[in-house]
Amino acid sequence: MKTRNLTLSAFLVAALAFSSQAQHSLTQIWSSEAKLPVPESVLFSKQDKLLYVALIDGKPAEKDGKGGIAKVGLDGKIVSADWVSGLNAPKGMGIYGSKLFVADVTEVVEIDIKSGKIVKKHAVEGAQFLNDVTIDSKGNIYISDSSTKKVHLIKDGQVSTYYEGLNGPNGLLAVGTDLLIADSGSLKKLTSSKQISVIAEGMDKSTDGIEQVKPGEYIVSSWVGMVYYVKADGTTEKLLDTSADKTNSADIGYDPAKKVVYVPTFGKNNVVAYQLK
Repeated sequence: MKTRNLTLSAFLVAALAFSSQAQHSLTQIWSSEAKLPVPESVLFSKQDKLLYVALIDGKPAEKDGKGGIAKVGLDGKIVSADWVSGLNAPKGMGIYGSKLFVADVTEVVEIDIKSGKIVKKHAVEGAQFLNDVTIDSKGNIYISDSSTKKVHLIKDGQVSTYYEGLNGPNGLLAVGTDLLIADSGSLKKLTSSKQISVIAEGMDKSTDGIEQVKPGEYIVSSWVGMVYYVKADGTTEKLLDTSADKTNSADIGYDPAKKVVYVPTFGKNNVVAYQLK
């Protein structure tokens, strides 16, 4: 009886060890039609049961008025290719209440979701390349500027510089009172008291989007075509590498309930959905 218990214990220990080392993976579910001109960012909306896709449709820093926002169904079908038009080079997005906020080169565009109308443009003084947007539970809007290496804040309608001196901030994610920043190959945490630390590093320097899978674990994309899983201990797993065929993986979206990752392919003009396991 003792021997049997020892054997069972050894088996359980081995099983737990194997489980802790098990790799995560991405399996493609669908790919939308290649009719989305330069998709840079995807935002999953649980409320609207669809994806908002920011379309640059031109050069990433050019104010040409060609950019817009599309709606794509959760089955990959394009619902509206030009839901909002007249933007420049829209990138990261965030939703708060009934409004969609979009980073657009040097300003943050506020859109009424019900009507699809632009209601306000928040100019960011000194901005050069506004990239991503995240919004905390209080409605504070954080925006990264990859060129000036700063993070800006819109609070109660007022724009200010929140943090500076980064390497090349792109993706942002508000988690509680902390702000996560994808900064040139590393994932950093900035506390409300402005203390900064590194969660993970060693990823491709084109780090782009951030999504939380569960507390302490994240998915981070790199624009060149890579998607990483960041574990609680700071180690990373490469889930996807489409760089060989020059398929980009820009600012990803994520459905936490179904564990589906949505990847905008930039130059390939479509969105690809993957099941995370």
